[in-house]
Amino acid sequence: MFTQGNNSDQKDPRNNGAKPAFNLDRLLSQLLARYRCTPPGGGRSGIVVLAVLVLSGLGLWTAYYTVPSDSVAVVQRFGKYLYEVPPGLHFKLPLGMDVATIVPVKRQLKQEFGFATPGATDPYQSPRPRDQQRETQMVTGDLNAALVEWVVQYRIADPFKFLFEVREPAETLRYVSESVMREVVGDRTVDEVITVGRQEIEIEALDKMQRLSSKYVMGISIDQVQLKNINPPLPVQDSFNEVNQAQQEKEKLINEARRDYNKVIPLAQGEKDQRIREADGYRLKRINEAEGDAARFTALLAEYSKAPEVTRRRIYIETLQAVLPDIQAKVIVDKQAGGILPLLNLGAANRELGNGGRP
Repeated sequence: MFTQGNNSDQKDPRNNGAKPAFNLDRLLSQLLARYRCTPPGGGRSGIVVLAVLVLSGLGLWTAYYTVPSDSVAVVQRFGKYLYEVPPGLHFKLPLGMDVATIVPVKRQLKQEFGFATPGATDPYQSPRPRDQQRETQMVTGDLNAALVEWVVQYRIADPFKFLFEVREPAETLRYVSESVMREVVGDRTVDEVITVGRQEIEIEALDKMQRLSSKYVMGISIDQVQLKNINPPLPVQDSFNEVNQAQQEKEKLINEARRDYNKVIPLAQGEKDQRIREADGYRLKRINEAEGDAARFTALLAEYSKAPEVTRRRIYIETLQAVLPDIQAKVIVDKQAGGILPLLNLGAANRELGNGGRP
């Protein structure tokens, strides 16, 4: 309620002795007098002009907005959805008639469970202090307890659904993630959760979280579910650490055995293949030599059938030339050893061989 009056200390009986309401005309007059500004046309018209200027400046100030490069803006007019605008400088109706909500659609967001990152600006990124310990306490399928910490990385895929389909979608995602993780961990033994089943838990949890997000029309796309620290409860933590160390030692020995296997077996395999190839080569060589000898003998038999005596003499001379090459010694034999006499004239035999076996 705006009132006019010259005495600011005068009390209004309707207010039970309280001071009168705030006087805008008097305040603007005081401001003009302080800065020595006299409005044209009298005091009241000057106040109206000043008010118009203030409203105009405020309207210009609220008429433009900037959308970051990793975001889009959802524009509402009097609460009703109009459209989405891309990154850059844009204008809208001022004074709250149009409202632009910035939605980071290209930024990867995350939620942490069981721990908190200092300085996080998203109120739903980290758990509340009273929920931080409770989120990690889970029961496995074999009725053991485990403390599980994990991270969910997601993006806003549909700004319209994210803003208008579900109330507080980021908080809803926290509830969905915790529910799914408890279900997945509850289907496995404590040994699988702590040692060998981490990757399977991440894959199954990611699939179930995405299906629930799509069912609830949250407009969210989950990129990754990553398990961080998984520990047994403190009273049995030492025993579980010993089991984990034994499991790691087992994996180490298996890897060393595989390394030795990969070092020896391929070498033996290569030697085996080399021996097989050498045997095949030797087999082909002997077969070809045998076939060549058979062909030579067949050709020799044909020539022998045509001229037995000439062929026999030629074979005899060729054999001597191969067995006794370059022998210049003289041989003296008894007259009764007539069968060796052809050896006495080796030079003549060589000349006959050079003449094609003709005497």
